[in-house]
Amino acid sequence: MMYTIIDVETTGRSNQITEISIFKYDGRQIVDEFTTLVNPQTEIPDYITALTGIDNGMVANAPTFSEVAQAILDITQDTIFVAHNVNFDYNVIRNEFKAIDTDFRRKKLCTVRLSRKLLPGYRSYSLGKLCKELNINITDRHRAKGDAEATVVLFEILLQQDDADTVFSDFMKKSSKEATLPSHLPTAVFNAIPNAAGVYYFKDKKGKIIYIGKAKDLKKRVLSHFYSKTKKALEMCRETKDIDFELSGSELIALLMEDAAIKHHYPKFNQVAKRQTKQYGIFSFEDRNGILHLAYNTIKGAPNAIQVFQSIRECRAFLESICLHYNLCPKYCHLQEGVTQCSHYSIKTCKGVCKGEETATDYNARVAVAIDAIKTTAESKVIKEQGRTLNEEAFVLIKNGTYLGYGFIDKDETIHSEDALESFLIQQKDNLDIQKILRGFL
Repeated sequence: MMYTIIDVETTGRSNQITEISIFKYDGRQIVDEFTTLVNPQTEIPDYITALTGIDNGMVANAPTFSEVAQAILDITQDTIFVAHNVNFDYNVIRNEFKAIDTDFRRKKLCTVRLSRKLLPGYRSYSLGKLCKELNINITDRHRAKGDAEATVVLFEILLQQDDADTVFSDFMKKSSKEATLPSHLPTAVFNAIPNAAGVYYFKDKKGKIIYIGKAKDLKKRVLSHFYSKTKKALEMCRETKDIDFELSGSELIALLMEDAAIKHHYPKFNQVAKRQTKQYGIFSFEDRNGILHLAYNTIKGAPNAIQVFQSIRECRAFLESICLHYNLCPKYCHLQEGVTQCSHYSIKTCKGVCKGEETATDYNARVAVAIDAIKTTAESKVIKEQGRTLNEEAFVLIKNGTYLGYGFIDKDETIHSEDALESFLIQQKDNLDIQKILRGFL
């Protein structure tokens, strides 16, 4: 078996390679080496220079990645790619090859995960701390050659362990998740995640939640993050040291749980979900001619909003459906502005109030019916959902149009009133995102 033990230094967030070191190892000794600085063709941030000592001047006359690509392909050909936190180094190199339209695929082994299995009991499996515990000398820490040389020594120690043959064989199987899981995530943590609906929490080494997601199948969804090659996914997985989860029983309650959790914890990798959206409201007013209008505006400019939406497009779509259903005028529903008479492209059911062919009294009566119907949809509802177990049911409670929360009840319980139901309620805050989730469901 031939291995290439590899370490790369990069520009940080943009992950362009600034240095690469590769040691070809036959299981007994080093048989070849390739080490070089690489010109990333972009600026190296000061904090990276402080960490590695590699600055812009050092790489100015170094070869670009495309100029060393063939040498990397040659030395790694028919070898197993080995690195400490292998997914990082492997994906950085693979992305560099992708940028020059070259496919790079190698079998891989992670010395972090191998160390956890073959050398259990250490508090940290970072390269620096593990080498200190094992008395492995690292020269030029955070330089590619120094770290790669230390990884070679660590790899030799791993090969000498009693169960090495079995563990290495298991890790190399295609069915093994060992090369896919984040290096610092214990396999037992992933194995404990069920194939059920719920919410999952990615945590960093300090136990801080860095990402929250929901899924109908928790294990399948969590695993999909580890296959993703986007920079965000790679960075997130690199920081993930633990995963927690909560069962929901159904996708709807998982959505509600996810929204509440994101707004409570504000995880760093949930930027889109955290972003505050502008609110728009549907409201009514009477003009000087005594005609009732239905209109939309930002929530601040919509006094006593009848219905709230997240976009102007949603407001217009809602008004079009109301206008069509109740034979209202597109002009007085503010679907057409600056016209004396309505001439909407699809709504032809106006009875002529804009032309003086219908009285304001008759028209206003239909507007009032429409407003009542809108308000009636904001009534109390109990949505029954599947529970987390076969002996449990779940519910979502909406009271006078306001979302109050969700709850779980044993099927043996008998509920005769709303008050009895509320004793099982897990109270939650209502918000625009929740209303959108519930509208889509209902």
